[in-house]
Amino acid sequence: MSLPTQLDQAHARMEADPSSDAARLRFYERLSDCELFLMLDKEVEGETIEPALFDTPDGRFVLVFDREERLAEFAGRAVPYAGLSGRGIVQMLAGQDIGIGVNLEVAPSAMLIPPQAVSWLQETLGHAPHEVEAEVESFLPPKGLPEAFLTALDAKLATAAGLAQAAYLVGVTYHGGGRGHLLGIIDAKEGAQSALAKAVSEALTFSGIEAGALDVGFFAGADTAAASLARVGLRFELPQPQEAQVYQPSMPGSDPDKPPRLK
Repeated sequence: MSLPTQLDQAHARMEADPSSDAARLRFYERLSDCELFLMLDKEVEGETIEPALFDTPDGRFVLVFDREERLAEFAGRAVPYAGLSGRGIVQMLAGQDIGIGVNLEVAPSAMLIPPQAVSWLQETLGHAPHEVEAEVESFLPPKGLPEAFLTALDAKLATAAGLAQAAYLVGVTYHGGGRGHLLGIIDAKEGAQSALAKAVSEALTFSGIEAGALDVGFFAGADTAAASLARVGLRFELPQPQEAQVYQPSMPGSDPDKPPRLK
C-alpha cells in the first residue's frame, strides 16, 4: 500500500473535525498548491486542453488525481492527462459551473467538490493584497499571531524558491499612530513582488485570519531597514536554487598531485 499523500492527510484532518474551518481551509490550500493530474478527453493540441467531463445528478465534473498512478488505476487504461497546479485548474474552470472530482475510488481523499465550492475557491485565490503607503516609524518583535498562521506562512514561503533572499516578520508602528505586523521581504527578484505578496495573502486567507492583519514590504539587503528587520524580526528562509555545477575536465599531467600514469 502506498503512503498517504499530503492531500490525503489534509483531507483526513478535515473529515475528523467537520466543524473546523481551519482544517477545511488547510485542505483547500493544499489542493490549490499541489500538482494535480487532470484527465483529458483527448491529447493536448498546442496550448488547448479539453478536460474529460462527467455528468452526475449533482452536476458536471472534471476528474483530478494527485498521483499519476491513481489516475491510471481509476481509468484502467491509458488516457491522456495534463499535470497542472490545483489553482490553475480552478482558474480554468472559473464561471463554467463545473465541479472537481478528486481521487475518486482510488484514495481516502476521494471527494466531489461542487461547482459553487469551485467558484468560492477561485474567488478566494483571486484576492490581491492591498498596497500600504503609510510610513513605518519603528520595527518591534512580533507577537500575538497564531501558530497556525506562522506554520502556513513558513510553508507558503518555502514554495517561493529563488524569488527572494529571506523574509522577516515584525511588529510595526506607523507615523500617525497605526500599529500592526509586517512581513519584510529582502532582495526580491525583479517582477516577483506581486507573486510574493499574493502568497502571503493566501497564507492569511487559508489560516482564517483577516487579510488586514499583515502588511508586506520589500527591502534591499543593503538598506538600513533590512538590518533593523533582522535585529528584531522572526526570520523565514526562502530556498535558493542550486547553481549548476560546471564540470571542467583537466588535462592529464596538469595536477602535480596526480601525475600521469606511465605505461
